[in-house]
Amino acid sequence: MTGKGISLAPTLEQMKYYIIAGEASGDLHAANLMKAIKERDNAAEFRVWGGNRMKAAGGDLVKHYRDLAFMGFAEVIEKLPVILKNISFCKQDIIRFKPDALILVDYPGFNLRIAEFAKKVGFRVVYYISPQVWAWKKSRVKKIKKYVDKMIVILHFEKEFYARYGVDVDFVGHPQLDALAEETVTPKEKFYEKYLLDDQPIIALLPGSRKQEVGRMLSIMLEVMPDFETYQFVVAGVNTITLKYYRSIIGEKPVHVLINDTHDLLHYAEAALVTSGTATLETALTGTPEVICYKGNSLSYRIAKKLIDVKYISLVNLIMDKMVVKELIQHELNKDNLVKELDALLYDPVTRKRIKSDYVELRKKLGQEGASGRAAELIVGMLKIK
Repeated sequence: MTGKGISLAPTLEQMKYYIIAGEASGDLHAANLMKAIKERDNAAEFRVWGGNRMKAAGGDLVKHYRDLAFMGFAEVIEKLPVILKNISFCKQDIIRFKPDALILVDYPGFNLRIAEFAKKVGFRVVYYISPQVWAWKKSRVKKIKKYVDKMIVILHFEKEFYARYGVDVDFVGHPQLDALAEETVTPKEKFYEKYLLDDQPIIALLPGSRKQEVGRMLSIMLEVMPDFETYQFVVAGVNTITLKYYRSIIGEKPVHVLINDTHDLLHYAEAALVTSGTATLETALTGTPEVICYKGNSLSYRIAKKLIDVKYISLVNLIMDKMVVKELIQHELNKDNLVKELDALLYDPVTRKRIKSDYVELRKKLGQEGASGRAAELIVGMLKIK
């Protein structure tokens, strides 16, 4: 395939992959995809926008996602000059690198612009992990059909959704299953000793991976502490946010912060308060009962409410197509409601049993492990075709 003087190599010798992921979950799944591609193309060269995991997987890191993660309509408008500058730089960087495949991981506002550009100048475009076009901006399906050579989806209902628009996609299963399969659980005694935890049972707090989210969500979550004095509260932190920032919100409260150790924390937690996002799915697959929390900028929320066309905001409920875990959104997210729902998770055996049972069904709906490998097979196979 050629375009405007750009030649794409037809063989798998020295294949080059340009990958763009704009947040923590994308960094994780893209890194696993890179490892799977290397197993099938040991000469693969990667230039990436993402994070530490993609860098560790062998990627030449161009931009870190912490400099790309803008959330909400209001913040996007405020940061528009920066976003446009990044888009311009990305286009030029792709031209210089001349990848054999451009792989886009979710992050639609940015990636769909890049897909259009790349396709027009002759690069093969792969989209791995579909934007949530089934929730809002269904018009994006037209762009995907026009500018994406191969769409690889990770949710079972996405294949049927795209088929309604005449778009052929490949369903590979959810890569979170692969990520969890790679994790080992630290023995409880060592885990507690490592973080100087006491013997009280744990309530996990997952306030998000972006500084803006943490600033808004963590203080609300901490309000329930006086009502659960027999539990210890532990925050799942991320290494892109400083411990000092977490402490500025926590203050003098006896709360532990664990950085990049969410898997062990969820494994030993009795329940979790989780900011809406991919962490809700990780929590469910670990088997931890949870309450979904979301509170955004008031302007962004009003706009989103008019545009988004789904019954639920959490992936757990969307995949199951029913209310498996309680969602507390915007004005419903307050101390009284959090206490009520958390109390049910901890002390109502019927609620816990129902949630655990639904989690088993959820795992079945996500397909089998090996999503990263199946996606890599599709991508490498595409490059073998002249």
